[in-house]
Amino acid sequence: MKKNITNKILMVRPVSFAFNEQTAINNHYQKSDNKPAQEIQNKALIEFDNMVEKLKKVGINVKVMQDTKEPHTPDSIFPNNWFSTHYSNTVVLYPMFAENRRLERTDNLYDFFDKTDDLNVVDYSSLENENIFLEGTGSLVLDRKNKKAYCSLSERADEKLLNIFCEDAGYKKIAFHSYQTVNEIRKAIYHTNVMMAMGENYAILCADSIDDLKEREKVIRELESDGKEIVYISEYQVEHFLGNAIELINNENVKICVMSATAYSVLTDEQKNIIEKYDVIVPVDVHTIEKYGGGSARCMIAELFI
Repeated sequence: MKKNITNKILMVRPVSFAFNEQTAINNHYQKSDNKPAQEIQNKALIEFDNMVEKLKKVGINVKVMQDTKEPHTPDSIFPNNWFSTHYSNTVVLYPMFAENRRLERTDNLYDFFDKTDDLNVVDYSSLENENIFLEGTGSLVLDRKNKKAYCSLSERADEKLLNIFCEDAGYKKIAFHSYQTVNEIRKAIYHTNVMMAMGENYAILCADSIDDLKEREKVIRELESDGKEIVYISEYQVEHFLGNAIELINNENVKICVMSATAYSVLTDEQKNIIEKYDVIVPVDVHTIEKYGGGSARCMIAELFI
């Protein structure tokens, strides 16, 4: 039987994690200061290793790819943006908005798959040359069980490519626009997985970020039609990365919701109770990675379905 949740994940151990100016253009969660680069990298490495250890302890099969000094890839810690895996031994490669993030794509990826002899590689990455982007499971929040792809359209999520992905993968498209307030101006949220997360029986959603009421209603209707219990979160909670959670399953078939300690700290009792009906919550401390990278626990995890 095909599982919609996996217990196998890939994470990339950083070698030069840093604030990335190329992504900060439209990732408003990144923060910069005058800390020495090596200090930031050292802290990020401790957080990364602790997270891997914690996930292994709760029964997740974590494969770790070591990043290399060259080429310089400050965001390599977020591999879910450049590839995703699917049943039928399919790996999808995606076009990336920031030029230095395109360098993260590596054939070393295939060393971490159990079966590579009949691998089906769907490669959209050349569309970067046409400024068409769709950044993996950052842009796509996939309901694998019901074959639906939720996508907040932005500079990093092009509707034309979304249409192609949905046709190729056999998913129904649910496209919308979501926003955050930056210096009192509404700006597009750069990745869907910041404001939304998908569990098998529930979904985390910042409905308030979908300004168009028809679009908002459509997203809620789609989730409810699949029997999902919706955990509504606020924009304040989005800024604390509560939307950036991921459901995994451990080797004893216990469902686990991985989120950051930052996200966990802003959970209300009511929200926590809904998630804990279905999952065990596992918080991980990645505050340095969140601050400089503008991504959190979910961004650091690439699910392996191969």
